Amino acid sequence: MKTLLLTNEYPPNIYGGAGVHVDHLARALAQLIDVDVRCFGEPAAEAGRLRARGYGVDTQVFAATAAELRSPLQALERCIRFVADPVDADVVHCHTWYTHFGGIAAKILYGIPLVITAHSLEPLRSWKREQLGRGYDMSSWIERTALEMADAVIAVSRQMKHDIVRLFAVDPERVHVIYNGIDTEECRPLASTDTLAKYGIDPEAPYVLFVGRITRQKGIIHLVNAVRRLDPSTAVVLCAGAPDTAEIGAEVAAAVRAVQVDHPHVVWIPEMLDRRSVIELYSHAAVFCCPSIYEPFGIINLEAMACCTPVVGSAVGGIPEVVVDGETGFLVEVGPQGRELEPLDPERFERGLAEAMRRLLDDEALRRRMGAAGRARVVEHFGWPAIARDVVQLYERLRA
Repeated sequence: MKTLLLTNEYPPNIYGGAGVHVDHLARALAQLIDVDVRCFGEPAAEAGRLRARGYGVDTQVFAATAAELRSPLQALERCIRFVADPVDADVVHCHTWYTHFGGIAAKILYGIPLVITAHSLEPLRSWKREQLGRGYDMSSWIERTALEMADAVIAVSRQMKHDIVRLFAVDPERVHVIYNGIDTEECRPLASTDTLAKYGIDPEAPYVLFVGRITRQKGIIHLVNAVRRLDPSTAVVLCAGAPDTAEIGAEVAAAVRAVQVDHPHVVWIPEMLDRRSVIELYSHAAVFCCPSIYEPFGIINLEAMACCTPVVGSAVGGIPEVVVDGETGFLVEVGPQGRELEPLDPERFERGLAEAMRRLLDDEALRRRMGAAGRARVVEHFGWPAIARDVVQLYERLRA
């Protein structure tokens, strides 16, 4: 059995949860079958049954292209190159809409089954128009076409399956729920504090941590507003970079500067850190906050729990399937959402975040108990070997 994985992100170019997923899935699958990874970027590596090839882009071709259209057009160009090179796999498996056109072409040209892991859905990310302009119409069309012709769709949560069936003409029998996972040996509590020292974070003071890209769906603005409801002495670390647009980057920067006037212990790290640094931040945090307003799964919550850190998360998407309310953290109701997936009552949502964070900050025993429960849950239910076996079994059924 051989699989062709098509992905935008792959080491060393990872900026989001989908990239983390593909990295670990590829390695776990390679313990069972042959894996051919074709990705955006420059990596070329071979180890055991895993081969990875990167596909760059000729920037001169797109020199005159409008900035918001460059990304979707470059994606199409690389998808064509993915399948222009010979394909000898038994199945093609795509991750994120950037690679879906390549999957469609591989299915048609090489006669192999198409599998798509849905990490997010374009109809539920309408704010992407800020970033892509009319390129968002193209990404939506590519995603719909691919999902509706796929032989199997992997949903990373039950809520994601519900959304796929609701939004697309996809037979529920073709949608399979296989959760994301993490490497629990890599992601575990670290005693080192080098990263904290580098950014001036007091390891003795309990702090709230946020890790994620600066994008509407991650809800960082709501967390910044919730910080205003915390005691001014509370330490907060915002590890937030890679803004979708310059505008949202400036919006978050202004909000952080404003809250720092009365909350001087708010530290903003405006970059995406390496894995060890992020794990170190998780390990020493008192509370991890995931204020997403759209989150199909949320690997970051698994990472925090694996480091024995309790989670305050919004009760949306797949988060309630990861965080057990009252056991590994607290869930906060977002409430009815508007057309742009903004809470219709942001103040109520932000008040709920603040109340849950205060409850944990004020009770060290509760933090320890929830942290231990979180680590145990991740180890038991979200390890990569089991996930890889489920994926290979799906491949085998499709080949049969």
